[in-house]
Amino acid sequence: MTATNSHRANQLRSVQFSRLPKRGVLLGLSLAQLVTLTIGLIAFTAAVYMGGGILFGLTSPIWATSLVLSFVPVGGRKIIEWVPITLRWVWRSIGGQLRFRANVVRPRPAGTLALPGDAAALREWVDPETGAAMIQDPHAQTLTAVVGITHPAFVLLDSGEQERRVAGWGRVLATVCRSGRIARVQVSERTVPSSGSGLAEWWARHGIDDNSWPAVTYKELIERAGPAGERHATTISLALDLRVAARQIRAAGGGMKGAASVLRQEMTTFATALRAADLTPTEWLTPGDVAVALRSAYDPAVAPVLERHGDLGRSLATAGPVAVIESWDRLRTDSAHHAVLWISEWPRSQVFPGFLSPLLLTSGIQRTFTLICTPVRADVAARDIRRKKVGLLSDAAQRAKIGQIEDAARTAEYNDVIQQESDLTAGHGVLRYTGLVAVSAPSADELDAAIAAIEQAAVQAACETRRLVGQQAQSFAAAALPLCRTI
Repeated sequence: MTATNSHRANQLRSVQFSRLPKRGVLLGLSLAQLVTLTIGLIAFTAAVYMGGGILFGLTSPIWATSLVLSFVPVGGRKIIEWVPITLRWVWRSIGGQLRFRANVVRPRPAGTLALPGDAAALREWVDPETGAAMIQDPHAQTLTAVVGITHPAFVLLDSGEQERRVAGWGRVLATVCRSGRIARVQVSERTVPSSGSGLAEWWARHGIDDNSWPAVTYKELIERAGPAGERHATTISLALDLRVAARQIRAAGGGMKGAASVLRQEMTTFATALRAADLTPTEWLTPGDVAVALRSAYDPAVAPVLERHGDLGRSLATAGPVAVIESWDRLRTDSAHHAVLWISEWPRSQVFPGFLSPLLLTSGIQRTFTLICTPVRADVAARDIRRKKVGLLSDAAQRAKIGQIEDAARTAEYNDVIQQESDLTAGHGVLRYTGLVAVSAPSADELDAAIAAIEQAAVQAACETRRLVGQQAQSFAAAALPLCRTI
C-alpha cells in the first residue's frame, strides 16, 4: 500500500442519511387528504349539476372545510392529520386513561411488571442458564433481553480508529439483519445522576483517613462532588420476534422455555459481534438491574440512592411509578417532569459519524437518547424499494401531465431510493431508524429550559426535532425504558 493509499485509509469518511419519505398515495397527497378532498369534490359537483345557486352556497361549508382540512398546516402537519390524534386523546381523557395511581394495597400478579398503560401487560421471565431478565410483550409478540455496553470515548479516537469502529458497528447491524428473527434493536444512551460511589470506593482503597486536614477536606469534597455529578450509561436491547421464530421455538421445546433458548442463541451471536467491533458487553441485565433502570427512569431523584445501596429497588414488582399524570405535551411522574422529542429529520448533508456529539455530550441535563432499529428482511426490503421506485416514477409522470415542475426534493428522494437499492444489492442490511430523546427535570420550568438546550444541541448536530404530543406516556415508555417498545 502506498503512502497516499494509507493516508486515505486512515481518513474518516462522511456519510449521508436518506430523507424522510413524504410521498403520498397520489400527487403527494396522503390517503386522509384524498378522502377528505373526495368528499368535498362530491358535494361541489352535486351542487353544480343540481342547479348551483342556493345549493352551491348550502354545500360551501362542506367543500370549503375539506380544502382547509387537506391543505392548511398546523404545527408541521395538515389539519386532517391531527384529527385521529385529537380523537384518541379525547377518548383517553373521557376514559380516565391520562392518570395512573399504583394500587399499593393489592399486589401485582406474579411475573408482571408494575408499569402504567399498555406496558402493564409485560411479563418477566428469568433465563435459568444466564440469569438474564427476559421481558415478554404478549401484544407485540416479542421477548427482549438487555445488555450493558462499555466503550471508549469515540470523539477522542483518531480518525483511523473511528473509521474502523464504524465499520465494526456496521457488521454488528448486518448480523442482526441476517438473523431474520430479530424484531428490533434499541440503543439507549442516558445520563443519570452519579451517586459518588466510584469516588467513595477509590478513597476507601487508596485514601489515608488519618483525620488530618487534607484527609477531612478530601472526604468533604467527595461527599459534595459525587452526588452533583452525572455519568453516562449505554444499553442495547434485543427483541426476538416470537411469530417469526415459532418453528425454532417449537424445536427447542415450545413455550417460554423454547423462546428463551432461541433468544439465548441470538444473545450469544450478538455479544460475539459486539466484541468483534471492540465494544465490551457486560453481563446481560438481571431482573434487579432492569428494575433499577425502570425505577430510575420514572423517579430520577431516587437513582443515586439505588446506585449507592445495591440491595434496594431491585424488584420488578415494584419498579414502576407510584403516580403518572399525562398532559398534551409532557408527562409528570413521581419526582420529575418529562417530555419526549422525536428526531424528525436526520442530517441532509454529508456528516461524519460523530455528528451526534453536541447532543450526546450536553452536560447538566438528564436525558435519554434512544435509537430504535427495525431490521427489514432482504426480500421485503427489495419489494419496498421497487414499490417506492414505481410510486415516485408514477407521481413524476402525473405531474408532467398536469404541467407541474419537478423539484429538487423529489429528485433527491428518488436518488435515495436508488442508493438503498445499490446498498441492498451489495449485501448490506436495511434498517429503519427511529430517534427519540426523553428529557427529564425536577420542575416544569427546568424542563422547558432543558428542552430548549436539547433542541439547540440538535441544531448543532444538523438534526431536526419535534415534540410529540397526545402520546407522551407511550412515547416515554419507548424512549426512556430499555424494553424495545414502539410508538
